[in-house]
Amino acid sequence: MSTLLIGAAMVAMTIPVLWWAFSGPRVGEAVARNLRAGLATSTNLRDALLAHSATDRVVGPAIARFAGLGRTLTPTGSVDRLERRILLAGAPAGWTVERVLAAKLILAAAPFAALGLRLLLSPSGTLLLLTSGGSALGWFAPSVLLLGRAQDRQAKIQRELPDTLDQVTLTVEAGLGFDAAVARAARAGDGPLAQELLRMLQDVQAGMSRADALRRLIDRTDVPELRRFVLAVLQADSYGVPIATVLRIQAGELRVKRRQLAEERAMKLPVKILFPLILCIFPVIFIVLLGPAAIRIADTLGNV
Repeated sequence: MSTLLIGAAMVAMTIPVLWWAFSGPRVGEAVARNLRAGLATSTNLRDALLAHSATDRVVGPAIARFAGLGRTLTPTGSVDRLERRILLAGAPAGWTVERVLAAKLILAAAPFAALGLRLLLSPSGTLLLLTSGGSALGWFAPSVLLLGRAQDRQAKIQRELPDTLDQVTLTVEAGLGFDAAVARAARAGDGPLAQELLRMLQDVQAGMSRADALRRLIDRTDVPELRRFVLAVLQADSYGVPIATVLRIQAGELRVKRRQLAEERAMKLPVKILFPLILCIFPVIFIVLLGPAAIRIADTLGNV
């Protein structure tokens, strides 16, 4: 009898638990309800589109269309060279390949849009030449700007490299590791070389090997001295040569190279000064020296 009462009590205790378990929301229904709620908040595509700014809604698609047309009209090799120039220029903000191609196409079409009607109404060779020249100038202007910026950046890297390498050499000889020495030299500088070194260290921290990070550093720059330095470091890692010895040798070579470049620029200076001297300074000197004499000769001959 007691056993029967205990069993009945246990069954009575399980009934509320079973009712709570089966009367609650099912997993499938909960998932469906959540999906319906999520879809309800995102089905209004017009509101989602209007949430963006007018620039994103109008200018963005227009740039994408112009970029696609510009990529179609531009040979593959030219697009690759354009990407390389953007990389050498430091990938400035807003200077993506798509925007540059769109700018090239818009600037090339602008002269025809401005002078096309006049050219059709009154065709002339001068107007056609002016329109064609303006279109060619607009097409090549972004590439020329990128080329100049890339060359300036590589020249800055070349100027900063000897001093940076001296700092790395001193810190390595003082007891720091190569990565720590490079990080210290990069934090001490604020030029493009410091930016590239910090990016190389970020690649290493992200899990990339030092050799691959250094090779990517070579790909992002176009400085022969930096390339030789990176190759020397890679060979030192491969053959087990002390890195301090390699850094000391590379720093000495860079100092000699910098002195030779300074001497080369000094030797070129007289040749560069020659043409301004002949065209601008000599005529003024001749006028100052010979002008009064010519006036007196003219007066004397006139009196005679």
